Amino acid sequence: MQTIDPINADRTDDPSGDGVPSSEGPGGGSTSGGGGGTNPPSAPGAPVRRRRGRRVLRALGPALLALVVVLAGAVYVSYRSTEGDIEGHRERIDELAVAAGAPVVDVDGIADLPAPVRRFVAYTFPSGFDDLPTVTEFTMEGDFRRPLTEGFNPTTAEQIAATGVPAFVFSATTPVLPGVWARAYDAFGEGEMEMKAKVLSTLTVVDERETPELNRTSLQRWLLESPMYPAALLPGGAVRWEPIDGDRARAIVSADGLEATLVATFRADGSLERFDAEEDGDLTTPYHGSGEHTTRGDYRLVDGMMLPHEFAIARAAGGELYPFWTGTVTSIEHR
Repeated sequence: MQTIDPINADRTDDPSGDGVPSSEGPGGGSTSGGGGGTNPPSAPGAPVRRRRGRRVLRALGPALLALVVVLAGAVYVSYRSTEGDIEGHRERIDELAVAAGAPVVDVDGIADLPAPVRRFVAYTFPSGFDDLPTVTEFTMEGDFRRPLTEGFNPTTAEQIAATGVPAFVFSATTPVLPGVWARAYDAFGEGEMEMKAKVLSTLTVVDERETPELNRTSLQRWLLESPMYPAALLPGGAVRWEPIDGDRARAIVSADGLEATLVATFRADGSLERFDAEEDGDLTTPYHGSGEHTTRGDYRLVDGMMLPHEFAIARAAGGELYPFWTGTVTSIEHR
């Protein structure tokens, strides 16, 4: 009588007892045709699964490609739309600047300016006040910190500003992830601000406009950035000055029923070193607004005016500065 091992009853084709089925044929030779070795066969069903996977990929490939093309097309359309919006705002600012004209300087009023401002005028306009521009365009590059965050990202930006009337458009591109960027723009004119930011120029993440506080802050921003278009600070325009001490004076800008002030600090050579707000900023807003502090440096002669080519702009509250945009000016154009 044959004795059947209940543990190995299902392995009668495994004479070695090691749990690996024999690959030998009836004659004792290897069915692989090799030199007596054994080659475990592929797992059951593996070729079938691979064939099914290839069929699925072949079936889904055109659909995935079509989806990528549709998404890329949607991003491109949104990009063109966003750039069209920015260009439209730039054209509007250009029209406002041309309508206002270049500042008409009250030359007699220069003598009545606070002493540090007179020093600034002499430094900034070494050749006088002929052919002052109505529009200043400049480009920048540096590092930008998005609102309510701590990290900085490399950023490029463009700005157009009117000299004779408070109006500007700022636009910037900031990479946020590999292959992903944010496109933002701020447009201020006739006392009203529109502020937007879009991921991939498509998904809107910031959309602010025309609140009284935002409009006032935007007027302050035009003043904060005026060292780039210093004719705006001359007597006869939208800005007037009040004395503080030998190195500081208060700048007050009034337009469109709004008013904003900043304290300017001047270096001994007459260059404007910094602007500071006299009130703390609200650090909880989803936008930086004007910032409450800026420093300017690396002044160079451009079209008869001394203009800064380095900048740092910061929020300020509780006696602390929180920088959010630092960099250099890469080009300046006047007309």
